Amino acid sequence: MIITRQWIQEYIDISKISTETICNVLNSVGLEVDSHKRILIPNGVVLGYVEVCEKHPDADKLNVCQVNIGSKIEQIVCGAKNVKAGQFVAVSTVGTVLYEGQSNQLKIKKAKLRGVESSGMICSSTEIGLPKINDGIMELDDSIGELIIGKELNEYSLINDEIIEIELTANRGDCLSIYGVARELCTYFDVPFKNIDPIVETNNKGIGQVFDVNYDTSCESNFIYKAANIENFKLNIVQILRIATVEQLKETDIETAVAYTTHSCGVLLNVYSKDIANSEENNLITLSIEKDKDGFDTVSGKILLSTVGIDAGKIDKLSDEVIIEASYTNPEILAQKVFDKKRKISDVYYRSSRGSEPNLEFGIDTIISLLSKNGATIYNGSKNFINESDENTINVNNSKLNEIIGQDIPPSQVSKILTSLGFSVKQNTQNTITVTIPKFRHDIKNIADITEEIVRIIGIDKIESKPLQIEELNNINDSSNNLIIKNNIRTKSVVNGFFETTTYVFTNKEQLKHYKFPTVLVKKDILNPIVNELNTFRTTLSLNLIQAVSNNTKQGFKSIGLFEIGTVFDKNRDEHKKIGYIFSGEKESQSVSNKAKPKDIDLFEFSQKISNVIGEFELENMTKISNKFIHPYQCANIIKDNINIGSVYKVHPTVTSDFDISSETFYAEIDFDMLKNETIIATNISKFQSSKRDLSIIAPKSLKYSQIKKVLKSLDIQEIKQFNLVDIYSDEKLGDNESLTIKFILQSNEKTMEENEINKIMETILERLEKELKIGLR
Repeated sequence: MIITRQWIQEYIDISKISTETICNVLNSVGLEVDSHKRILIPNGVVLGYVEVCEKHPDADKLNVCQVNIGSKIEQIVCGAKNVKAGQFVAVSTVGTVLYEGQSNQLKIKKAKLRGVESSGMICSSTEIGLPKINDGIMELDDSIGELIIGKELNEYSLINDEIIEIELTANRGDCLSIYGVARELCTYFDVPFKNIDPIVETNNKGIGQVFDVNYDTSCESNFIYKAANIENFKLNIVQILRIATVEQLKETDIETAVAYTTHSCGVLLNVYSKDIANSEENNLITLSIEKDKDGFDTVSGKILLSTVGIDAGKIDKLSDEVIIEASYTNPEILAQKVFDKKRKISDVYYRSSRGSEPNLEFGIDTIISLLSKNGATIYNGSKNFINESDENTINVNNSKLNEIIGQDIPPSQVSKILTSLGFSVKQNTQNTITVTIPKFRHDIKNIADITEEIVRIIGIDKIESKPLQIEELNNINDSSNNLIIKNNIRTKSVVNGFFETTTYVFTNKEQLKHYKFPTVLVKKDILNPIVNELNTFRTTLSLNLIQAVSNNTKQGFKSIGLFEIGTVFDKNRDEHKKIGYIFSGEKESQSVSNKAKPKDIDLFEFSQKISNVIGEFELENMTKISNKFIHPYQCANIIKDNINIGSVYKVHPTVTSDFDISSETFYAEIDFDMLKNETIIATNISKFQSSKRDLSIIAPKSLKYSQIKKVLKSLDIQEIKQFNLVDIYSDEKLGDNESLTIKFILQSNEKTMEENEINKIMETILERLEKELKIGLR
């Protein structure tokens, strides 16, 4: 954002404030100054008046001018096409040094051009250090001040300006205008805005006589329209130089005026000519405001003229009668639509997406005043299409605000700062205010944002530094518990032969689809992937881990155990933390103990490794195969404390073949958030002898062992220390039944158990199985 000192001066009085102070203040309030420079026209360049302009007798492209420079009339030969009698011009007198200090430094001397003497030079804007405004000489007018022939031009402050370039953050769209920056300075320096009354020259013709609009009420943007006749309109030199300074000079004066006003007040403006609007039989200029197929608000005439907030269109031909448009679209709605629809954008989107000035009346008044002062005639009336919306409010507790700042700020000062910045403040109680957020500050959402506004105006360097007060009352929370769990898992994983790895949270979408894994919804996926192979968010750790195994296999490793604690995403791009374990190939390294011929790992040994890490769990049949990685005959859900926390399975042979890894590869994925930081409680170990008993029962094949286990646990017999299924047998004689052998370990904490006590417990077990499940001894 480029501002100039004299342009700011139009809104607030900074005549007694140095530019250095202004730059320091801008940095202090969060508007970082990127550069500062002063334009100063060289000494010896004076205001001249072209009395006579005649063609050079021996050169068609040269003119011989008699130029009044105050003290005398000088003859100057000039080659500019636009020079003519009656112009006020910039004249470099003999002896003037232009481009001083540069390699192309030029000293003006008397000369003869094609035999005609020339004393001085009529200058273009760039030749005296001003921005380029045309391809000829610069014509001056009284906008620079009283035109005194012979006066040094470096004495005219309006064209010897100071330029400040500001680097704005994306949330400060309210400062993308001279007015917005002036508002910040007005608050900091506690100076009032100047009262600027628009001066408008109107005629007897009303806007309804020349202009009509077809408006679709589903449109979300706001519009105000005015009509004007610009037959005699011409921008003055100060305005042209300013808009050239910010690099917004256009081909026509009216388009330049639109750019000038937008940069000045922040309102998005457009101009439409009569020739490109729809002309009805009654000769009305007719525009249509409606939504396009993607839901963007558009303005059309004979052709599409503009997409509001996206592009301003281009005007190939202007007529004397024009329509001036001021518009505003909520930047958050606009930015979301552009993202969703992948819409191409133009320069205007930079301003609209950050939040243009929503006060359209201010913008319209500013431009019609500028047009009227420069020769245009404004038609009476306007066409307004405003969708009223409630302003957001935030209740601010002064004690909470002071706690965040770390210093007591009087409520009166808080209210004064916020009011000066455009907020509305209402006192609720002695300690609470309601702050109404102006529509140009869509980035203000909560008390922290309000606090930031107060701090930046007061100045962070004026907030007293205080030592941190650390109170270790209770530093155990969810974050610390998760860290403890994570560190325990890492330690135990390494002990059990797994190496930790970290992979990207991105993966290949085509592979996810190929192996039937879920994928993130298209509208929430990555717009610009870093590489094509990592073009989506991962929904599982398994794909990345199996690729890591493949890479290790290619390096010659035959026993590979890896784990990762990382984030995965569901289809809505919500995050979940998972732990992935993978083991491939030989279960241990070659050694003397295995005679250099270690066996491959199997599902039960892999599951035991996982159990050693996360604690005891049960395996339950997996009823649904959700992806192609899972081997349908070697897979199970991991059940811990009666909750499904993950799954374990052998990787399908087709997958191991695809990745060229060992066919004996196993994978487990566990929900990290389901794991608990369990406190180990010490219990007494019985010093008395334990007894073991096997119980063989006949049960239907359809009966799950988990049901038997549930019944045995419900007995709650203290002497039963452990029971395990050790054998399953079936043959033709058993038919649809099978024999299950369960081993029990019985032990008392008080004495050595006698045979009759053991038998009684076994009988109790059989009675309960018979009663609950209708099964008994083989």
